[in-house]
Amino acid sequence: MARRPLPRILSSGSASITRGRDRGREIARTAADGATDVLHPLITILRGLRLLAVSGRQKWVATPKERRGPKLFLAAACLLAVALVPYGPILALITVMGAAAWKGRERTPVKTGPDDAETARLRGLYEALVPYFSVPDDPSPLFAHGGDWEKALDGYVFDDDGRLTRLQISYPAYFTDGEAAARSRIEQLLHTKSGRGREYRFAWDEEANRLVMTVPAPLSTSVAAQRFVTAPGETVLGFTDPDAVRRTVPVRDGDTTVDASPVVWRTGGRSTEPHLLAVGQPGSGTTTLVRSIALQALQQGDVLVIDGSGTGEYGALTGRTGVLAVESGLGGALATLEWAAHETERRLIFANRARQGGHPLPEDIKRPLWVLLDRPGVLGHLAAADGRPDPLELLQVPLRHGRAAGVTVVLADQFDAVETLTETVRTHTRARVVLGPAAREQIVSVLGAEPNTTPPPEVPAGRGYVRLGTGPVLRLQVPATPDPYDEDAPEAHRQAVLDVLPGLPGASPKQAPVPDTPVADARDGQDTEQVPVAVEAGPTGQLTKAQAAIAEG
Repeated sequence: MARRPLPRILSSGSASITRGRDRGREIARTAADGATDVLHPLITILRGLRLLAVSGRQKWVATPKERRGPKLFLAAACLLAVALVPYGPILALITVMGAAAWKGRERTPVKTGPDDAETARLRGLYEALVPYFSVPDDPSPLFAHGGDWEKALDGYVFDDDGRLTRLQISYPAYFTDGEAAARSRIEQLLHTKSGRGREYRFAWDEEANRLVMTVPAPLSTSVAAQRFVTAPGETVLGFTDPDAVRRTVPVRDGDTTVDASPVVWRTGGRSTEPHLLAVGQPGSGTTTLVRSIALQALQQGDVLVIDGSGTGEYGALTGRTGVLAVESGLGGALATLEWAAHETERRLIFANRARQGGHPLPEDIKRPLWVLLDRPGVLGHLAAADGRPDPLELLQVPLRHGRAAGVTVVLADQFDAVETLTETVRTHTRARVVLGPAAREQIVSVLGAEPNTTPPPEVPAGRGYVRLGTGPVLRLQVPATPDPYDEDAPEAHRQAVLDVLPGLPGASPKQAPVPDTPVADARDGQDTEQVPVAVEAGPTGQLTKAQAAIAEG
């Protein structure tokens, strides 16, 4: 049989009843919310009175029986005193209501542990570490499938996105934490499971069997070239993490002055790392590092620049006070390096004679000499094709005896030219820098040790790692030091380089960095402005003769 529809009156009546019921619920809900808003102060006071009563009862229960009598007598005396004081009951009522309102206020709940999502992430990380931190023969394993992760993982901190920013891992004593390969596997696993796109630092405590993983803050890339606050013989290679070094220097970062943590490279007669080698990929910032070193070296010494790439990156240094030569051709580079070798020998001879005679060292010997080579591997290939000696062979004397003679050598090249470096260069360049994106094996081959951080997701120019001698591997960000004639560089950074550049000989007082010397000082023979010019006159003439001899030969 076909089902007959309900009468129209009944169907419309049920619909109206349903709509009326929903409207009634909405009205009741609105009335309840309004009443809650109106009665919120009263609810807060009642909640506070309840909490005060519970707290008073707990204190009364915790009071020993022999002390309850004196407490009752003291309370009664206080009540009597309040009753006798004018306006005492009103003041007491106001005080109780205020204490109840403060006690019953709504507080943000304090997070005492990880939430469900964070617990799931920690448990998953614990399960992933089980194959690496457990062995079948362990009777009570710290890491086991389905085990208690809270015993092994602690000190965890999450960011707003629910990703780990700090984690401390306790691992069993039999884990081979002294092997680089074993540590590398754990670091790679933690890097993958904790989220890519960030840089992680790992601190291994082999004595306590603990590993601490943190997310370091990115290094600032806005610090430009400037005159840093350093002592004679100190050069700022760049800046690193605040907890990596124990020294800070004030630097200009845009329009403000901040305290930055510098990586200071010390040169001179007592330096254990007298020469430096920088390696990187094209565009990694090795030329920026050499240019930054040159600007700092010109404050107290003389500079020779060999530009193997021949792109004119050091054209702004040509003719500046203290710049003895800027060469990019093979003939000029060989002549310059040959003069540098003879100058090193001359300094050694004169320094030895002065020490034997008990005399102070001559001024031209005490003034540091810097030999800067950018991409010498290109010149080496040209020299081999032309049948001439490798320019690196001419660096044996400055590298071996440069520390005693006040000569410092800085080399910068790319990874594909590392194999062509001579044994003398590898032995005497104990200060090492790696810039730009590089594999872990490449970093270890140059620095001799692994970095304690994972490669950053984005590598700006001048970003890398540095190691001075046998010290730790530090993160490094080289100050922004572009070619001031490069129109693609930021105008503020270009102007910063121009402000640090020394003036041209014979320039006007507005362009010279040192003001004119008074006439009285010139008569006394104390003209400090003539010192670099006098020192430059001799070597420049010798350089010209050496270049002419090499060209004729």
